[in-house]
Amino acid sequence: MSKRLLIVDDEPDFGEFVRQVAQTLGYKVMVTTNGRDFQQGYNDFQPNLILLDMVMPDMDGNEVLLWLLQKGYSAGLIITTGYSPDYAQEAKTLAEFNGLQKVSTLTKPVRSIELRSVLTRDEPLGPDHRPAAV
Repeated sequence: MSKRLLIVDDEPDFGEFVRQVAQTLGYKVMVTTNGRDFQQGYNDFQPNLILLDMVMPDMDGNEVLLWLLQKGYSAGLIITTGYSPDYAQEAKTLAEFNGLQKVSTLTKPVRSIELRSVLTRDEPLGPDHRPAAV
């Protein structure tokens, strides 16, 4: 299955940073900077992972999240904020309460090592992976 990441963040530089990191991990990436473009991108791109900024001018993260839940989205979600981590945690609670199981949060500024960890956390183990010896 193709890894498809859709980003919605009103900070273009952050979206580009995430794109660059995700592409090195094999993701196809679409970056949007507002809720309306995100909605169109969602329908066209059919992502299996979404990075959602909580504070945006036209449509905040909770509005986007509720829209996603109405659409029946059930794949991965990364919630980001440059404000209080409580914003992201509240959205995570809402998402999980509504059945999303793969939800992560990141507080900006985000380091590439943190982003890589979240982007790879649900990947299946490769054929060369062996359990550690006991």
